[in-house]
Amino acid sequence: MSRDRSRPRRPRLDRRVLIAASLTALSLTASGCVVVHGEREVLPSATRAEAAKALTAFTTAYNKADKAYDSSLDAAHVTGALGDIDAARLKAGHTTNPGGNPAYSPLKLTDATFTIPKKAGWPRWFVAEARGNKGGSLRWLLVFTRDGLGRPWQVAYLTLVKPGSLPPIKADGDGRAEAVPANSTGLAVAPEDLSKDYATYLKGGGKTFADGPHTSEWRAARAKNAKKPGLATQFIDQPLTEGDYAPLALRTQDGGALVFFAHRRFQKMTAAPNSSIPAQNAAVRALTTGEVKQSLTMQFMSNEVALVPAGDGQVTILSRLEGMTSAEGS
Repeated sequence: MSRDRSRPRRPRLDRRVLIAASLTALSLTASGCVVVHGEREVLPSATRAEAAKALTAFTTAYNKADKAYDSSLDAAHVTGALGDIDAARLKAGHTTNPGGNPAYSPLKLTDATFTIPKKAGWPRWFVAEARGNKGGSLRWLLVFTRDGLGRPWQVAYLTLVKPGSLPPIKADGDGRAEAVPANSTGLAVAPEDLSKDYATYLKGGGKTFADGPHTSEWRAARAKNAKKPGLATQFIDQPLTEGDYAPLALRTQDGGALVFFAHRRFQKMTAAPNSSIPAQNAAVRALTTGEVKQSLTMQFMSNEVALVPAGDGQVTILSRLEGMTSAEGS
């Protein structure tokens, strides 16, 4: 029988070619060239080298902006609550000192440690704790976020904490932390509800939060300042939970969570007839629109770090940092 020549012969691959192809594929996987779907894979948010590089980049940009009082110089390195606070601070500084910061002293962050959680999806984020040359003995606590491949690391939350005040964070065998979902159950308060519950507490009190300088003592100070001769002061707190203001949380060793969150607040002073609003400093005046006659409404951005216990129990606010972002006179 004759051979059918209408069907092309399948070429035979040399065994050495197959081996070479296999080694090439293995090499690509090992070198990280294979595309990984970050929205599905549970991965460390960053390497420690990347985290250290991000902290250095932030510090460099922060110092440039602080020296020149120019928010465009660090805008790519801040976001969320800190972004609002920082932009307002630099705007006020530029208004009062257009030539730059006359009292400039560079920020130096040393002895840094990094807590890097494993998680799926964006944003990726990590926490840096460092000794600063500003803020006395307090440690700088910064939360870096990144919302996509090729996007810069930005600091969304910044607070100052006492050394040793942070709880032990749960870590796996590789030293990676566990990110707690915003809607996590099993906690005294879900991270996504913390800002709302804090605003509710500041208005009416309650048992959700433990006594301290950022809870019971702050409420007492507000009550004391609410009514003075010829002047009334109102306080309104607004929760923030979405986008760049979304809460971020780490699992603690005892099953609780260390939660970073933000809220916006307003403080309105109204002078009685034949009285006037107290004189404000240059920074407040620089951020004020309108003419201050009988009232002044100031807007503040506040970011907090809280310890939320597992199960029942009270939430402890470990630290709070805020800044005025605008004001309006009438």
